[in-house]
Amino acid sequence: MGFLQRFLKNTYRDGQSPRNESSFLDLTEDQLEAHLNIVRYGDFVLTDAVRPSYDLQIVPSSGYRHDLFHDRETGVKIPVLMASASREQILDLFVDLLNPLGDFVDVVLETSHEGDGTMHQDMYREHIDLPVLKSTLYDFEELLLDDGCMGLAVLNPRIPLEVQFDEHKLLIMYGQDLSVFEEVLDEYAVSCREDIKFITEAEHVHSSSDDFLRKFEQLRYRLGIDE
Repeated sequence: MGFLQRFLKNTYRDGQSPRNESSFLDLTEDQLEAHLNIVRYGDFVLTDAVRPSYDLQIVPSSGYRHDLFHDRETGVKIPVLMASASREQILDLFVDLLNPLGDFVDVVLETSHEGDGTMHQDMYREHIDLPVLKSTLYDFEELLLDDGCMGLAVLNPRIPLEVQFDEHKLLIMYGQDLSVFEEVLDEYAVSCREDIKFITEAEHVHSSSDDFLRKFEQLRYRLGIDE
């Protein structure tokens, strides 16, 4: 099996084209390597976690839009903000988006390291001091930014508000009043663009490594989360 075939096999994810329609299929290894090495699209810089399709069905960019999450089981509709930000600011932005959640929060780690990428495992930790969590996240900055097989959510079910930093390195905020999050996004010059498309809405590929899996386990241990 050549490098290109291994790459597609190991990084195929939801939201992509069917395998026989992939924009990656007819590439040489040099073309694939050149595409994967592109990190900047205008003013927007990608992390190493994910790359868009070779034919750029969606060009990565900064911005946010409003959506609505509909829970089919309960019938509840929850307002959502989805945002994308450039590498140099996204971790600081995520950390500042946590401030409206209060002094103590719950954390969910999500991993798809083991398996074919279609299944995720969630690990839950209740009641952690927010400053402690923030400090820990900065200690694992490389993992958070560049591992395409891990994400996390921070929430306060008593408010309730939730902020996700998913494996695509998108920011997703849930709550009935999202104005506090919009203020933080505006401070970072991440503007509202209701027509923005995100990398998840077209073919894309993820990147991870055994080293990131080890660091993920270290993060899980630091946060006191059992499997």
